[in-house]
Amino acid sequence: MDIVTRSGGQPVMSKTGHAFIKERMRQEDAIYGGEMSAHHYFRDFAYCDSGMIPWLLVAELLCLKNSSLKSLVADRQAAFPASGEINRKLGNAAEAIARIRAQYEPAAAHIDTTDGISIEYPEWRFNLRTSNTEPVVRLNVESRADTALMNAKTEEILALLK
Repeated sequence: MDIVTRSGGQPVMSKTGHAFIKERMRQEDAIYGGEMSAHHYFRDFAYCDSGMIPWLLVAELLCLKNSSLKSLVADRQAAFPASGEINRKLGNAAEAIARIRAQYEPAAAHIDTTDGISIEYPEWRFNLRTSNTEPVVRLNVESRADTALMNAKTEEILALLK
């Protein structure tokens, strides 16, 4: 989101899933939409998902930067360590999400409920949501250049989900 803002764009959240993302992109006249599951949507491709367009853009970036893919990925991972999507089966997902929200909401810098609960702090953030396709909750945790913090917060939230 920082890159979008620095480039003069405005990041917009959407519910997960191609139907929700395409609808939101049309509402906002967005040029790009993406999901953590590696789906990439482009306005100029009829708001459709394409894996080829991102790969061609990455190939172009590799040439422009005269860098390796490994180096570019390592730079991004160092800047924004992420847990990856963690799935948990729970007896009562709504109750678990409410419990996590009650724990983390008071000190939050920003809260978004577009898709589950997204809570942001200055140095880290997380999203916890029910799956649209499976009987699980999905957790994603990310920090700003602090892998230890990301790992600690991931473990902390997972412990509260038990």
